Amino acid sequence: MQNTVILNQNKIFLALYKRGKAIVSPNIIIYVRKNRLGLNRFGITAGKKVGNAVCRNRAKRIIRQAYRETEELMPKGIDIVIVARSSIINAKSYDISNYLKTTGIRRIMRAIGNGSDNKS
Repeated sequence: MQNTVILNQNKIFLALYKRGKAIVSPNIIIYVRKNRLGLNRFGITAGKKVGNAVCRNRAKRIIRQAYRETEELMPKGIDIVIVARSSIINAKSYDISNYLKTTGIRRIMRAIGNGSDNKS
């Protein structure tokens, strides 16, 4: 992850949950918000509802790999937190990766205001 810094401060996570835009899908929830830095900050959470430690770690691995594959397509200067939902334990890694590459990127662009929205 070349242009990405890992988020590990609780106050940044809480700010994203409170003031960021939420993008909901069946397997993940993406919270995104612009930052004033020239790089992206990325975090992953998987709560106890996802399952035991093995399931949570698998979910985080899948999400991390999907982000790595789509990092160059992401806009620069955003904070992004991806929250695993309980249905992710049945998902394959390519499902999450394909979602981020297609619908996820488009919805992130729209949420931060860089999309080609024609809402007049």
